[in-house]
Amino acid sequence: MRLGYHTITWGGVVGAPAGVTSAKDLYYLSNGPVETAVREIASVGYQGVEVFDGNLVAFADHPEALTDVLAETGTELVSVYTGANFVYADVLPDEMFRIRRACELAAAFGAGRLVVGGGARRAVGAAEEDYDRLGAALDSVVDLAAEHGLDASYHPHLGTIVESPEELDRLMARSRIGFCPDTAHLAAGGGDPAAQIRQYGDRLRHVHLKDIDRETGQFLPLGAGDLDLLDIVRAVRAADYDSWLVVELDSYDGDPRAAAASSLAHLQGLLHQLGD
Repeated sequence: MRLGYHTITWGGVVGAPAGVTSAKDLYYLSNGPVETAVREIASVGYQGVEVFDGNLVAFADHPEALTDVLAETGTELVSVYTGANFVYADVLPDEMFRIRRACELAAAFGAGRLVVGGGARRAVGAAEEDYDRLGAALDSVVDLAAEHGLDASYHPHLGTIVESPEELDRLMARSRIGFCPDTAHLAAGGGDPAAQIRQYGDRLRHVHLKDIDRETGQFLPLGAGDLDLLDIVRAVRAADYDSWLVVELDSYDGDPRAAAASSLAHLQGLLHQLGD
């Protein structure tokens, strides 16, 4: 296994305000300095990083600001996270325009993976047709990513129409996109992350690891919450997945570098128990 970390912990996630009136410009962004995040992630021993699509847009006119720090630290840009509503027909062309731009930049900066979240939950609730729309849109994303040499996977997320195990099943039956389990989001949605990884092991293309306090819903560094992470990693291995494990922690009250280091130590301990 190779171990990476998401830059989100440095500043948390925000969205581009222009997206309120222009869907083609609604990128995700981490609010902190990506260069600092990359240096600190590398300094504790991770080999790769994941960033948001909007952070790459911010580097588009001066790419050396990112490529230089990746080279300096010997760190690989593993994956880029993007997302969309996907269920609104009139908006979808602009959302796909934006995802195409994310693919172009991900490929230009050397990433091999596109991680996709989304599927809007309407004010009146989710209609069955929304899963059809989401599945069809994600199949288009798979093709668009492949055009740019990227492997696309879907990340279930709270606040979308794919939270619960039943909702994940509805989507996976409607799309051929790969599966990117996020262990804390799966648990918060009422699932058993290890069981869901085993269920969709043949579609496992990327992995997001984070822990959670189930009582409060707070996301935590690995080992600080309630998840059976050993069984989760065992399930990942049973799927014959031997690639990137990306630790993600949306926000943290303390030092993000310390959180990254703590998660790395815990994950390395789990892998050692399993003989890696």
